[in-house]
Amino acid sequence: MTLVLGPQVPRRGNAFSRWLGRAMLRLMGWRLHGRLPDLPKMVLIGAPHTSNMDGVIALTALTAVGLRAGTMIKDTAFRGVLGVVLRWFGALPVNRRSPKGIVEQTVDVFRSQEQFVLLIAPEGTRSAAAEWKRGFHHVARGAGVPIVPAAIDYVHKRITFGEPLTAGDFDTDMRRLMQFYGRHSAARHPERLSRPVAEALGLPWQPRADED
Repeated sequence: MTLVLGPQVPRRGNAFSRWLGRAMLRLMGWRLHGRLPDLPKMVLIGAPHTSNMDGVIALTALTAVGLRAGTMIKDTAFRGVLGVVLRWFGALPVNRRSPKGIVEQTVDVFRSQEQFVLLIAPEGTRSAAAEWKRGFHHVARGAGVPIVPAAIDYVHKRITFGEPLTAGDFDTDMRRLMQFYGRHSAARHPERLSRPVAEALGLPWQPRADED
């Protein structure tokens, strides 16, 4: 595991938390490949997402490198102690009653902060999505920040970070992203792959699969 953050990338934790994260990854047999661009803002997307275990591995990887990444969660979840915990983990509230949509509110967060990495699973479900949700692309375009893909591979037990992509035409960008995921991903439950990733891997896509 050689991934090192540049000085502009937002960070969380300390030497002990990074050591603990690296130790946990080693115990699980996982490695990190690639690099993150040395930029203060980006949209970091993770795929394929077919299991709750994906989140455990992702959180361990973020702790190991000391990356501070945030997710957008409905504001009603931020009550009491749970709100404190969610904010510590980087979650930010979305007001679904606001006249501004989720994309616009997220773009506002990018504009209001000097450093911000947004973490998104664009498949939106663990259960064989037919298409990727376009919110990650709209946010990246609106905020003028790059999209950085991360692929999880359960066969080789590694997470690979790809080259940053400047958001332009959605279909063109999806073809580029699927070239990356077709080379570097392997799902825990292949039968739950989203259709774009399944096609990129040359695997059959099933329209629905049960979750555990």
